[in-house]
Amino acid sequence: MQKHKIVVAIGGSSGSLYAKLLLDRLAKLKDQWAAVGVVITDNGKYNWELELGEAFDPTTYPFDYYEKKNFHAPFASGSAKYGTMIVCPCSMGLMARIATGVSEDLITRAADVVLKERRRLIVVPRETPLSLIHLRNMTTITEAGGIICPAIPSFYSGADTKEEIALTVIDRVLDLAGFELDSYRWGEGK
Repeated sequence: MQKHKIVVAIGGSSGSLYAKLLLDRLAKLKDQWAAVGVVITDNGKYNWELELGEAFDPTTYPFDYYEKKNFHAPFASGSAKYGTMIVCPCSMGLMARIATGVSEDLITRAADVVLKERRRLIVVPRETPLSLIHLRNMTTITEAGGIICPAIPSFYSGADTKEEIALTVIDRVLDLAGFELDSYRWGEGK
């Protein structure tokens, strides 16, 4: 099995729990990846502290951390062959910049690279309600080859805690990214 090279971008919308659970899950799947690069926006850091009660600490995880203006990160170029990028959570402003190809920072540059190289971009928006502008940006990203996977949890697995409920989204995202994981599957019981 070829190991994944993946970019995780943590945007500034509410939903830091999703980002934390994604990083936690990836750390446990370390036998399936060769590299994980992480970039977080300023608002992502703010919301992480506000919602999770602790400052974002990149040393908590065994990943490579990059500042948002570091265009020397390997995934700023298609030649580094990062196969998947997950933007979780994704604000509507960040989604708009991705949809219009505005590469003003490392996150939007990496998304541009992933799309131009015809690799996998998974965007996890966490916003409601959606305006026509939001929907059109989602359509644009989808037409460019990206996947929109809204942070809408499922409830049929019998999850009890907010973490278990949020994991239904993260497990779906990791399925879309091509990871093998043990999670609830419809029709297969608990």
